[in-house]
Amino acid sequence: MIILIIRTDKPESEIGLYDGDQKTGYEIWEAHRRLAETLHTKILDLLKSQQLGWDDIEGVIAYAGPGSFTGLRIGLSVANTVAYANGIKIVGTHGDNWILDGIKMLENGQGKAQIVPTYGSEAHITQPKK
Repeated sequence: MIILIIRTDKPESEIGLYDGDQKTGYEIWEAHRRLAETLHTKILDLLKSQQLGWDDIEGVIAYAGPGSFTGLRIGLSVANTVAYANGIKIVGTHGDNWILDGIKMLENGQGKAQIVPTYGSEAHITQPKK
């Protein structure tokens, strides 16, 4: 099972490809404010490096938080879109073993159609100035 992993909760983002529990490709880069511009290209380059395409992905694991509001929103939007477009399961995990936990969940058929982020605290909304 080819699994795409995505982590975008901090300025340093991560993507990877796993075949079951074996890592076949991985990249970490300083995405910071360019995450929305770079994430799709990074995933496509990683797929090409393994002679794979978007339709070869059979499961998606995304780090669901807590973390940066914008980073999680972008990463999980891409993860949900890949899962939806391919008609595959997605899992959102957290913690130190988030990848292995996600692999076990997918292998046990516990994936979902979509996931939502966990931000870790209430939103801090600025009141409009009058």
